[in-house]
Amino acid sequence: MNIELGKAASFVSQAASLFNSYYEIPFYHLIVEIILVLFILKILLSKSTGSPDDRHPLTEKEKEQLIAEWTPEPLVPCGSIEKSPPVTIVESKIGKHVTINGVECLNMASMNFLGMIGKSEIEEAAIASVEKYGVGSCGPRGFYGTIDVHIQLEEKIAEFMECEEAIIYSYGFSTLASAIPAYSKRGDIIFADREVNYAIQKGILASRSRVEYFNHNDIDHLIQLLEEQAAKDKRNPKKAKVTNRFLVTEGIFINTGQISDLPKLIELKKKYKFRIFLDESYSFGVLGANGRGLTEFYGVDRRDVDMICGSMEYSLGSIGGFACGSSFVIRHQRLSGQGYVFSASLPPLHANMAIKAMEYFNQDLFARLNSNSKLVDEELKKINEIEVTGDPLSPLKHIRLTINNTDDNLRDIVVKARGEKHKLALTVSTYTSTELFAKEPSIRLAVTTDLTESEISTAISTLHQVIKERADTG
Repeated sequence: MNIELGKAASFVSQAASLFNSYYEIPFYHLIVEIILVLFILKILLSKSTGSPDDRHPLTEKEKEQLIAEWTPEPLVPCGSIEKSPPVTIVESKIGKHVTINGVECLNMASMNFLGMIGKSEIEEAAIASVEKYGVGSCGPRGFYGTIDVHIQLEEKIAEFMECEEAIIYSYGFSTLASAIPAYSKRGDIIFADREVNYAIQKGILASRSRVEYFNHNDIDHLIQLLEEQAAKDKRNPKKAKVTNRFLVTEGIFINTGQISDLPKLIELKKKYKFRIFLDESYSFGVLGANGRGLTEFYGVDRRDVDMICGSMEYSLGSIGGFACGSSFVIRHQRLSGQGYVFSASLPPLHANMAIKAMEYFNQDLFARLNSNSKLVDEELKKINEIEVTGDPLSPLKHIRLTINNTDDNLRDIVVKARGEKHKLALTVSTYTSTELFAKEPSIRLAVTTDLTESEISTAISTLHQVIKERADTG
């Protein structure tokens, strides 16, 4: 009995203490608590009573009226649809000559730099691969997608580029778009030339890193950006210690045909402490006495470039891409390169084609491409009605009209050039609406080893004639 009375007394004492505390707390605090309690009760009651739709279901007539009044939004906003260029139908192998819309033309549009497409020995190697392995791989490299020819090709590329290790991707575009975000992450900094190709732009975007674009091949502007970053690092040394810095550029720029000043970039790398990623898609098999690209062309130590990437879709005439460098750098991509990890591996026939194509690499072949590139450059610069951009040694030339340089005018020239009268295949540079920086319209001309001096002279003369004909007709 005494125990029960003690408990009751204790309860009364606690209740009295709680009641007194309400007099001690601020009045506004009590109001807030009451409002919160009422809000919670409202939520609980609304859930228990169900939704308004459950209490007042719509009639069939009301449903039909709502459906009739509903207007779906377009998947693509009005006015944002890009004008599609006219369809060009190719009806033959893309070699020295190509049949377009029924007309056989001299091909100065395709980037078949070393003439590998159409070589019978390479075609035979592809056929042999299909007979042995089938057409595709049907799996990523880590899931029964690694075939012996993949290993052979990686070893061959690493040996040729004088690197410790190489890795191959099933698509050239995905190589850069995967390799960059494999290393650069949120909080890191990427310095990039503003004329880098679309694959690099997508790789930078996927990395979520902060990016600083410098003017095309403008070393002074790059130094200015590096100095600004160095000043920020001094103000916040703790953050600077955990921030990785990268510089991404191309050997030969697809958008301009110009060549990067690699020795100066390496000099800046050693001063400002950043890593260099170099895209050699259009300089691999093009520059250097042995076709090893920009490092051989300038005679710099390849180890000063942290990673070299490239496409196998131009000089090798195959499909896919590669990255090479030290084993420490490259092996990281085998777990972090999304295009490598999650995409089906390169079809064996394309790997075998690339291996066979590299057997044709020799100094005479590269010298002939350089000679043809310089000859085309010289002949183009004789035409007063156009401006030409692109290094003399670059097999890519961009041509712009000095007057009325518009997409429509350039396309008109291209269409006339490939007609029955002139039979010359050219192409207009095409860009997407999501390019970061606007590009000036141009005709892109590609040089190959297959062209003879007389064919080059005739082609440039034909181009000049078409330009004059169009000017005369307005």
